[in-house]
Amino acid sequence: MSVRNTSRQAITEFVFKGFDSVQNPLMVGFVLLILYIFVVITNTANIYFIVMDKHLHQPMYLFICNLAFVDIVLCTSTCPTMIGTLIVGYKSMSFAPCMVQMFVFHLCSLMEGFAISIMAFDRFIAISSPLRYHSILTNVRCVLISIVLWLAGSAIMAMLPATVLPLQICYSVVKHMFCDYASVIKATCVDPEPYFNMVSILTSVLIFGTFSFICLSYVKIVIVVVRMSSQSDKKKAFNTCFSHLIVIICFYAPTFTRIVLTRFGLVLTVEERNGLMLGSVLGPAVINPFIYCFRTKEIRNKLFKIMQLNK
Repeated sequence: MSVRNTSRQAITEFVFKGFDSVQNPLMVGFVLLILYIFVVITNTANIYFIVMDKHLHQPMYLFICNLAFVDIVLCTSTCPTMIGTLIVGYKSMSFAPCMVQMFVFHLCSLMEGFAISIMAFDRFIAISSPLRYHSILTNVRCVLISIVLWLAGSAIMAMLPATVLPLQICYSVVKHMFCDYASVIKATCVDPEPYFNMVSILTSVLIFGTFSFICLSYVKIVIVVVRMSSQSDKKKAFNTCFSHLIVIICFYAPTFTRIVLTRFGLVLTVEERNGLMLGSVLGPAVINPFIYCFRTKEIRNKLFKIMQLNK
C-alpha cells in the first residue's frame, strides 16, 4: 500500500519496492554487482585503449568510445541503487537525486540508440565508399556529431523532469527498482495516463526513428556486400552485420516490448516490466565490449600483447 501525502514538501524520499518479490535478493544483488563491475572495467578498458593508442584515433573507434561511455553512465545511474536495495536493504532516495537519476537514465537510454545508429551509418560509409571514408567522416566531424547528439538528447529528455517538477507528489512508495519517469509519475496526485501517452508517443518516434535508420543503413550495406566479388570480403562484412544485429536486438527488443507494445494492449506484471528494464540496461552494456571492441582486431591484439607480458 502506497503512502499518500497532502503536499510534496511532506515527501522527503521515495521507497523502492521493485525487488520485494525476489526470492533470494542477496544472491541477485551479488550477480548484479559482478555484472556492473564487469561493465565498468571492460568499457573503461576499451576507452583507455582507444584514447592511449594514436593508431586508434579513427572515426569507428571514436564512436565505440562514445558508446562505451554511454554504457558506463547508463549502468552507473541505476545499478548502485539496485545493488544497495538487494544487498544492503537500503531502499530510499530523496526527491532531488531521484530527479537526477530519472533524467540521466532516460538520456543514456536515448543515447544508446543514437550511438548504435551513428555506428551503423559509419559502417555503411566504410563499406560502400571505402576510398572516400576518411574524407566524409573525419575525426573532427565524428566528435561534433557526438556532441550534437548529446545536446539534442539532453534537450529532448529535459522535458521529463520539466513535466514532473510542477506536479504534487502524493505517494512515497513505488513498485519500481529505481527512479524512472513511470515510477515518479505514478507517485504524483495526477492521472498518469495522459503523461504516459505523451511519453509513449515521444519514445515510439525515437525508437522507430533510430531503428529505421539502422535498418536502412544495414539494408544498403547488404546490397553493397551482395555485389562484392570477393567471397572473403562478403563473409567478413556479413559477420560484422550479424554481430551488430545481436547488439540491436539486445537493446531494442526489451525497450520496444516494455514501452511500445504495452501501449497497444500487452499486459505485463511488475516483475516482467522490471526484468525488461534491467535487460535493456545491462544487456547491451555487457555485450557491446565483445561485439564492438574485443572482436576488433587492433584491440584484440593489444589485449594479447598485455597478457603475454604478464606471463
